[in-house]
Amino acid sequence: MLKTKPILLPKEGSDGLRISVMSRHTLNDGVTPHPKINSSCYDLWIPSLAPPAKLLGDYYKRGLSWEQFENEYLKYLQQPSVQIEVQNLARRSLDSVITLLCVEESPEHCHRRILAEECKKYHPSLVLNIR
Repeated sequence: MLKTKPILLPKEGSDGLRISVMSRHTLNDGVTPHPKINSSCYDLWIPSLAPPAKLLGDYYKRGLSWEQFENEYLKYLQQPSVQIEVQNLARRSLDSVITLLCVEESPEHCHRRILAEECKKYHPSLVLNIR
């Protein structure tokens, strides 16, 4: 099973392996460490599954639409080295519970949902629990 949730929500026993898919654990300025996000919030950190910094900047600071962001992030996930990581994540999720974490509160406009849905493309039987 592959789950998603905000990194600031408390750990639950049903989370399984908690993986941060954030490029960095900072406040909105991109520099200052977020006081509530530390290694106790996650078990593993895979920043290569986060959107590239330029894409995040284009979305948050330069008015890139959500649809454009989503398309560009999907292109990023198709890069051969990243695609291998996505496939490995999908495969691991077939045998154990994994929860993808990032700072966004809602999955509607969040890359963790897109990443989970991309994993399901590789293994259609994969169960998703997106929040």
